[in-house]
Amino acid sequence: MNFSVRTEPAGKHFEVAPDQTLLEAGLQQRIGLPYGCRQGTCGSCTAQLLAGEVRYPQGRPPALEGQPPDSCLTCRAVAASDLVLRVAELDRLADVEVRTLPCRVAEKTRLNHDVMRLRLKLPEGQRLPYRAGQYIEFMLRDGSRRAFSIANPPHDDELLELHIRRVPGGRFSEEVFESLAERSILRIRGPLGTFVLREESLRPLLLIGGGTGFAPLKAMLEQAFHCGIERPITLYWGVRSRSDLYLPELPARWAEQHPQFHWVPVLSEPDADWTGRTGWVHEAVLADQPALADHDVYLSGPPPMVEAGRAAFEAAGLRVDHLFSDAFEYSATGSASVL
Repeated sequence: MNFSVRTEPAGKHFEVAPDQTLLEAGLQQRIGLPYGCRQGTCGSCTAQLLAGEVRYPQGRPPALEGQPPDSCLTCRAVAASDLVLRVAELDRLADVEVRTLPCRVAEKTRLNHDVMRLRLKLPEGQRLPYRAGQYIEFMLRDGSRRAFSIANPPHDDELLELHIRRVPGGRFSEEVFESLAERSILRIRGPLGTFVLREESLRPLLLIGGGTGFAPLKAMLEQAFHCGIERPITLYWGVRSRSDLYLPELPARWAEQHPQFHWVPVLSEPDADWTGRTGWVHEAVLADQPALADHDVYLSGPPPMVEAGRAAFEAAGLRVDHLFSDAFEYSATGSASVL
């Protein structure tokens, strides 16, 4: 027997099968539920359970730790009764078509010791409509998938730009670095994710990236500049050492061109001659911005960074519906064999 789900405040309804996650059912029925990793780690799909009961067949997701008891992760929860959820829907995303397409590696550029930039070309006459901050998946020959954020903004979509970090022992990233050649053909699926720039907001923007978490923030920033957004924008980029700032000239140039933009690199293992900010990036944010209630905050990077930032920022007064996150893990499995 299927269960009924009502979302608030939108008042929309959808049906969910007993063995189906709430997110899967909602997206199939074109309900714009927010989501990110789909693994229960990033917390992007968190909703408030106003009525009914859910269960987690795969165990309690990590992102529920520290959350209020009525929190629900739609990417892992299945319904045990009819439900009422409070969730911030994204209506425009419900109209974005997810497609599977071949693509060609148009450019492969090493940006530093462990980050490669790929630029992908779709078939002639094809475009992939998406919103700044979304990601694509590589569909690999062994049936596995690898997800990477699109690093270029939607208005500049002739090529899709990805920033791929080399993972020791990771078959996918090792192939990208060692054997994937320009003009190779791959298959992708997208666009995916709801970690997108809320262009209609008037609140100051704080964007916090860890490592290659800079990629979706780059797309958001270039989109914001293109759209003429004039509210204050601050980028914090947290890395280990100076060499991990793999495109430092970009935010430096943005700061020269856009008076409303400021950027702060933060090193956790600083070089001896480093005179800038040090420590954990979320602590640097709070040192500069102790009151966050009137900001929109975007967090992108490894789960520990995102989870630490989420907890710290909420404790500092940031509203949950003004915090958007994209957490990703580096996997050592899967192959990048061309399709």
